[in-house]
Amino acid sequence: MIAITSLLAARIQMAVSLGFHIVFASLGVGLPAFLLFAEWRGLRTGDTAWTALARRWAKAFGILFAVGAVSGTVLSFALGLFWPRLMGRFGGVMGLPFVLEAFAFFLEAIFLGIYLYGWDRLSPRAHWLSAWPVAISGVASAWFVVTANAWMNTPAGFRLAADGSVAQVDPIEAMLNPGVPVQTTHMILAAYMATAFAIGSVYAVGMLRGRGDSFHRRALSLALAAGAVIAPAQIVVGDWAARHVAEHQPVKLAALEGQWDTKAGAPLRIGGIPVPGEERTRFAIEIPKGLSLLAYGRPNAVVRGLKDVPKELRPNPVPVHIAFQLMVAAGFGLLALGAVFAWTWWRRKRLPEGRWFLRAAALGGPAAFLAIECGWIVTEVGRQPWIVQGVMRTADAATTRPVGWELVATVAIYASLGVACSWLLLRLARTNREAAR
Repeated sequence: MIAITSLLAARIQMAVSLGFHIVFASLGVGLPAFLLFAEWRGLRTGDTAWTALARRWAKAFGILFAVGAVSGTVLSFALGLFWPRLMGRFGGVMGLPFVLEAFAFFLEAIFLGIYLYGWDRLSPRAHWLSAWPVAISGVASAWFVVTANAWMNTPAGFRLAADGSVAQVDPIEAMLNPGVPVQTTHMILAAYMATAFAIGSVYAVGMLRGRGDSFHRRALSLALAAGAVIAPAQIVVGDWAARHVAEHQPVKLAALEGQWDTKAGAPLRIGGIPVPGEERTRFAIEIPKGLSLLAYGRPNAVVRGLKDVPKELRPNPVPVHIAFQLMVAAGFGLLALGAVFAWTWWRRKRLPEGRWFLRAAALGGPAAFLAIECGWIVTEVGRQPWIVQGVMRTADAATTRPVGWELVATVAIYASLGVACSWLLLRLARTNREAAR
């Protein structure tokens, strides 16, 4: 039986917290944009179906925002409770984006209240304009939080003194560290893409159950159109992210690609399972020189392998490699789904209606969120054993006191939130179906 140490409890808590909260954070970024578009179309065309969609999505967003606010609050308290040595040492360096995120959150909450209360109380144009601060603040919140995570991958804005203390702190430089452009772009695009395919999933399931009304057709068309645009952009940004990892975190690159030997002209692996005991990756399809070309732009570039790193400084390549492969597979699957929609729309000016296509669209939302979860596994586990890359180990950042009950409480809170959110959304869906009859 595995003993739950304070370090393991802290890591489990953070994994559960991030894995849960990222779903609501992503929808908090993406859904306001769809609200804005649907309500704008209703205002411009006078089509009440678009306005009805905006009203339905606004109710769902209110539920999701409330649950996300609670889960985010638990996550913020966990930083101090489970990781006091990280915050005690580097809080002054990485704290600025958390402060700014709080301002963005409160602005979003205020205008969301105005937006939800303002239906039929504000003029249509004023009501639509009140959603803009919600959309902008949601993106800003995500941007600020991701800058803090980017700092953990590419730390900047401070100097370590001879005694190991932190000196010459520059919070602005820390917040604008080298990892910010690619990580924030990658995450925000992922949020928009996941939201698009999640909406598509809901309405594809409805159409599979025989509900082919204007609400379902408009919502599915809008969702897939957005996904078809965002998916190829995300593939390009993903390539940028891989090149950034190759430059700044070559050990993480070796782990996510299952590359054990330092090699010129390293192959790109599709699939496969790293076997740490044998220090090799088995069952993979290898594309000769593919990794060197993609990571460094040269087919004979040298890629550093895991064997060059002491074992205690290596991340576990098994979850990192498998998560990376799943993320890439999901991304290209969503790219294909968007391409089929775009091709059919271009050729026939209509939504694909085959049941196999609708089944694929129904799987799009889960696939998109699977990609997000796997991306965070790659980002966080791939950095281990460092919590701040090359500066502070995870074991040196966690609390040393027992936190077993705190872990149980955290899991219970998230389980309760998940059940409550699911129940409310299902009840809202039933209410909308009854109102449409």
